[in-house]
Amino acid sequence: MGEGRARTGADIVEDRPGRDVAALSFEDALQELEEIVKALEAGRGTLAQAIEQYERGSALRKHCESKLSEAEAKVQAIVDGPNGPTLRDVE
Repeated sequence: MGEGRARTGADIVEDRPGRDVAALSFEDALQELEEIVKALEAGRGTLAQAIEQYERGSALRKHCESKLSEAEAKVQAIVDGPNGPTLRDVE
């Protein structure tokens, strides 16, 4: 991608060819989702690219929600023990 050139919708999706959403950390998935939202809001790219981005964004949103639910369960599992707060098994 040329320096100073605005990223298009295609650039965002093509930057991550074949990257499995499930393998992404919460932070990486959220960053990619934010980039997709910005591109869609700016109306960059073609309709086909927008649809592809929307589908990827939907998968990223679900992944982020799942990661947040896991973290919430761990936080809720913290209990006070005789030696201070401990994490009880949530799985």
